[in-house]
Amino acid sequence: MATELLTRTRTDEELRKLVQEELDWDIHITDPAAIGVSALKGIVSLSGQVPTFAEKMAAEDASHRVSGVRDVANDITVAYPGHAPRTDAEIAQAVRAALEWNTLIPNEKIQSTVAQGWVTLEGEVNLHSQRYDAELTIRHLAGVRGVTNSITVNPVQPVPDAWSIRTSIEAALERQSEQEARRLGVSVEPGTGTVTLTGTVRSWSEKQAAANAAGFARGVRHVDNRLAVNPHL
Repeated sequence: MATELLTRTRTDEELRKLVQEELDWDIHITDPAAIGVSALKGIVSLSGQVPTFAEKMAAEDASHRVSGVRDVANDITVAYPGHAPRTDAEIAQAVRAALEWNTLIPNEKIQSTVAQGWVTLEGEVNLHSQRYDAELTIRHLAGVRGVTNSITVNPVQPVPDAWSIRTSIEAALERQSEQEARRLGVSVEPGTGTVTLTGTVRSWSEKQAAANAAGFARGVRHVDNRLAVNPHL
């Protein structure tokens, strides 16, 4: 049965059951039964309530791990239990401390605003990876209901030209997965540092890995990840 599933398109019901099993298996999710799952043409929709933003993101990641899932619509809400949730001031203090403790992030260049548990990050950094790391650092903080990342990237001068950025990204993709790299297209918009990835990969994890590889390249300000997921390659 397992071999058969790998060689054909999974039905919506099969995907729904497999995603639910993955949620049950993930130790980061305290109450998988509280999460509703539906599937339509490879698109999985999540609903329900969880006690932390970290669990909401864990449910999203778990769904993407299931072979056959192309996209995930995450409509899970965060409803903190108890009658004394963290105040915005307490969350802001925790955000600042987390940014300061992460040596990969220029915390002095980043500002945060917290409103009803929702954190907005602003500021300017030199690397796209620093922008990503800043968001990742605060996702798991208690009291955070969501994150808006408005940090901009302004690479240190001189910025490599578009050809140099593209060839460095292609080299990184080949080092990490030569077979997948052959199916990917990399284009760089001159003068803007915007990288566009096109092509097809077999899983969401490969799609994310390609975006991360592109984001590490010097001179990149933004990664437009247009990779399609097709588990039957």
